[in-house]
Amino acid sequence: MPTYLRDDATDLRVIDRWDDGVGWLAAPAEETRRASHAVRGDEGGVWLFDPIDAPGVDDLVAELGEVAGVAVLSNYHARDAGAIARRHDVPVSLPASMTRVEERVDAPVERFSGTLGDSGFRVRTRTPLPGWRESVAYRPDDGTLYAPDMLGTAPLYRVGDERLGVYLFRRPVPPRELFEGFDVARIVVGHGEGVFERPDEALEDALSGARERFPRALVENGASQLRALAGAMWE
Repeated sequence: MPTYLRDDATDLRVIDRWDDGVGWLAAPAEETRRASHAVRGDEGGVWLFDPIDAPGVDDLVAELGEVAGVAVLSNYHARDAGAIARRHDVPVSLPASMTRVEERVDAPVERFSGTLGDSGFRVRTRTPLPGWRESVAYRPDDGTLYAPDMLGTAPLYRVGDERLGVYLFRRPVPPRELFEGFDVARIVVGHGEGVFERPDEALEDALSGARERFPRALVENGASQLRALAGAMWE
């Protein structure tokens, strides 16, 4: 199974449907299962998170409404944000301290702090490892949590019966403070399908068991995560 499939996508798979949002995999056969999401904002416009383009994406998003903006919340998720933003004549929105992305998107960029436009999502930004900036987005109104890289459900994130896994190289020091105070109704991620059934339990299990399960995760997923890390350096 290839780590990434970066050719033009032809195999769109819809995931994560709920009343105000939808997710998709543009290349379901890749090991990293890069996922994209569209979420209806508080004012009715649709916000796209870390999107990858594919035939049918515009029709899928149009079911929710008109695109209001495109947001990139990991500095390794430039993906197709620029091309999609240009097509919909909207800027690419980046957290104020986000690095690396601006030079990788050929579209106007707007910086924001705290809340993402009229989406209702509030962001927290951290540096999980040197050179890596990530923002998680949480909407209190409906309990939607989006985590680009820190959490995932792709196989290279999980071990045993985990439904949600912490990024391998953060397992020794799980990022519990990043998710404190969230009352989650659903968790959607940048790699894999979302967690809709008892997401609070899945999140607590992922964080509380991350360190204990690190040795197993290193053995089972270490090679896959190193390949993914090396490949992400080119994005």
